[in-house]
Amino acid sequence: MTTQFYERLSNDLTQLLENPIDYNVTIEVGEEPDKKIYKVHSYILQSRNSYFQKKFNEISFNENHIKVFKMSNISIKIFNIIIKYIYGGIILLEKLENSVIFDLLITSNELNLDELVEHLQTHFVNNNASWLRLNFSQVYRTSCQVKNFNIIKDFCNNIISKYPNTIFESEDFQTLPEDTLISIIKRDDLQLEESKIWQYVIQWGKAQNPTLPSNLDEWTNNNFLTLKTTLKQCLSHIRYFSISGKDFFEMIFPYQQILEPKLWLDINSKFLVPDKPISSTVLPPRKVLNVTLPTRTTLTSNIITDEHTLEISSWIDRRESNYTENNPYEFKLLVRGSRDGFDVKTIYEICDKVSNTVIVLKVKDIGEILGGYIPCELDKNNTRWIYSQDSFAFSLKTTNLINSILSRVNNFDYAFANYPQHSLLHFGNTLCLRNNLKTDKKCCCLQNWYSYDKPIRSEELIDNVLSDKSGFNVEEYEVFEVSKKK
Repeated sequence: MTTQFYERLSNDLTQLLENPIDYNVTIEVGEEPDKKIYKVHSYILQSRNSYFQKKFNEISFNENHIKVFKMSNISIKIFNIIIKYIYGGIILLEKLENSVIFDLLITSNELNLDELVEHLQTHFVNNNASWLRLNFSQVYRTSCQVKNFNIIKDFCNNIISKYPNTIFESEDFQTLPEDTLISIIKRDDLQLEESKIWQYVIQWGKAQNPTLPSNLDEWTNNNFLTLKTTLKQCLSHIRYFSISGKDFFEMIFPYQQILEPKLWLDINSKFLVPDKPISSTVLPPRKVLNVTLPTRTTLTSNIITDEHTLEISSWIDRRESNYTENNPYEFKLLVRGSRDGFDVKTIYEICDKVSNTVIVLKVKDIGEILGGYIPCELDKNNTRWIYSQDSFAFSLKTTNLINSILSRVNNFDYAFANYPQHSLLHFGNTLCLRNNLKTDKKCCCLQNWYSYDKPIRSEELIDNVLSDKSGFNVEEYEVFEVSKKK
């Protein structure tokens, strides 16, 4: 029987990093004036990582028998995590923002830390899929550029297969790398009509050749040859024999010159004499689902995800379990701080006489997402407490909060403070918004959560970061009108 003492080994090596006896390499991280110098051991880094093995072999010892290595393009925060992982095999992600973890993933790949790259991708897909969806464009573009991001790329491709417009209608579509486009149109489960796929492929091909005439009637043989050459690797993945005669005539016929003569003849033969054998490869029809996929919401938020709206909708309907798809409510954006201004009076002005609103805000520096639901109308001309049996405040699940916190009103007469003249907007004392949310640091969540059944900030956060009356600034806030879908 083999006994393994990995924890003790990890602790001892971590101590060696903190007390670098007999170090023979210094690594300068960051740029002046904030750079930091790490004293490390070449034999540890070389045995753990091929990147450092190669780099250290390229550097000679100085007169003090030390190799000096500079890494100015890596942040100190990221390198702290990586060097502790290399020495001790330990990494703690719970208190890191997702954006930092994503930067860590990119840097880990650059340093050939394959084990860590796989772990971080799995962590995102299993634990923070909502962040990947919220930042889909950035995530997918990066996964396409980096060959080792296969786990995240597969995650993104599965979304694209179900919701093709996510990528085909995005601003980034025309700049997709060719191999990425091919990986999408090769999928048997791509939920899109074949004629639409053809149109998108043509659109992409034209975008790669901006000098082609916009009017097809003006195209020369050379123009068609240019497009054919550009799309050479893509055209073989179109399921031509699954396209209707009408769509074929309207969409493919004008571009017949970019198809191989034999394929063109076989397609026409299939329409005229369906039973006649052909020599061209006939790809199987795509596996388009017979059921309608749940529509992805057209939520345009800088703060919350579709999963967050499903949770909020469940609270509105007082469900014991959350909606997982087919959100019965539509979230219509009314106000955004970065667009409309951060003064609380702005909310009253824009949302005057509007009921059933949800306010969400992202706390600066901490990454918390706080908010509340107001079923009654806001009123910019009156200062008063508003009665409500259904309002609630909340803190949404993020990297730093395992589960969302819901706090329902229990003193109905004092559910909501409608105080436009004083630039105040309060859910009892459980969430208080005041003055300029971005600059004045007057917002707070008191432990004396008057009118609501519980505080919405986690005890750990209050104990470790905040005092009971600690004010905070808001990085961004949004107000949505919530209504039943027709």
